[in-house]
Amino acid sequence: MTHVVLAFDDNRLVGDLFGQFDQNLAIIEQRLGVDAVARGNQVTIKGAHWACEQARHALESLYARLQQGHELHPADVEGALRMAAAADAQLNLPTIEPKSRMAFAQVATRRKTVIARTPAQDAYIRAMDRADLVFGTGPAGTGKTFLAVAYAATLLERGDVARLILSRPAVEAGERLGFLPGDMKEKVDPYLRPLYDALFEMMPPEKVDRGLQSGMIEVAPLAFMRGRTLSNAMVILDEAQNTTTMQMKMFLTRLGENSKMIVTGDPSQVDLPPGQKSGLREALSLLPEVEGVAHVAFTEADVVRHELVARIVRAYDDASRRASEEREAREREADEADGHQALAWDRSRQR
Repeated sequence: MTHVVLAFDDNRLVGDLFGQFDQNLAIIEQRLGVDAVARGNQVTIKGAHWACEQARHALESLYARLQQGHELHPADVEGALRMAAAADAQLNLPTIEPKSRMAFAQVATRRKTVIARTPAQDAYIRAMDRADLVFGTGPAGTGKTFLAVAYAATLLERGDVARLILSRPAVEAGERLGFLPGDMKEKVDPYLRPLYDALFEMMPPEKVDRGLQSGMIEVAPLAFMRGRTLSNAMVILDEAQNTTTMQMKMFLTRLGENSKMIVTGDPSQVDLPPGQKSGLREALSLLPEVEGVAHVAFTEADVVRHELVARIVRAYDDASRRASEEREAREREADEADGHQALAWDRSRQR
C-alpha cells in the first residue's frame, strides 16, 4: 500500500478539481481502486503504488488544465486516467514527451478547446499536424469525426486553408432516399447532419451560416466530388467504410495543392450491398507505406461517449470474434475430413 498526499495552491480551483460532492475523486476511486479523501486543498490517496501514481498524474494534469482556464467534466477525468495509464505503461505514442508524462494534444477553436482524452486521440491530433492524408478508423463514439471537424475549423479560422469541405457517402442503410420528401438537398441533409452538428459546436453559428452561403464551407455528398480539384482546402470524408473502391480512389485523387484530407470510418459497420468491397478497407491495405499518409486505429477502449457505449462495442466485437473462430474451426474440420477421405481413396486404389 502507498500513501500519497497532494496539495494544490489555488483554493478557487480545488472545488472544480475534486468535483461537486467530490464526484471527480469518486471516479478516480472507482477506476483505480484507491481511497481518495479530500480535506481543504489537499487530497490523500491510499492504494497500490501504480494506482496512486496514476491518480497523482491524472489530478496534476487536470489541475494544470484548470489553471489554463478550461472547464472540467467527468469525461475529462476519464480521459486523464486513460492518459495516465498510457504514460505509466510507457506506450510508444507521440503523447509521451520527455518533459512531461502527461502531454495532452489539443485543438483550439474560437468556441472551445478540445483536448485529447485517450492516447489514440492524442496520436490522431498529432497525425493531422504532420500528414496530408490521415485515416481515422474505429468504433462509434471515439471522437474520429468530432476531432477532425475541430481541427478543420482551426485551420479555417487561422487562414491556413481557404475552404472547408465535409463529405459523406449517402448510402441507404435499410431505407430508400427516393421515398424521402423534398428536393435533393433535403434528401441528403439527414445523412450529413452529424457533420453540421460538429461544425456548429466548433464555430459561431453566424459564421457557419455565412461560410455555407459563400461556399467557404461546403457540406456535400461524396458523389458531388467527382471531377473537382480541391486546392487550399481541408477536406473530410466521414463514414468512409460505405465507399466503393472507385469512389475512394476518386475522392483521394481530388487532393490539390496546400490541402489536407481526413478520412474517417468504422470498417465493422459497412452498409454496402452484399459482396461489394469497402473502399476504406482496400485503401488501408494499399496505402500504409505511402509517404504523407497516416493511420490511427481506435478501439473500444477509446470510446468517450456514455460508458455503456464501450460495453456495447465490446459485446459486438466479442460476438464477431467468436463467430470467426467457429467458422475457422469448421473450415479446419472440413479440410481434415477431406484429407482423410483422400487418404482412404488412395489406400483403396493401392489394394
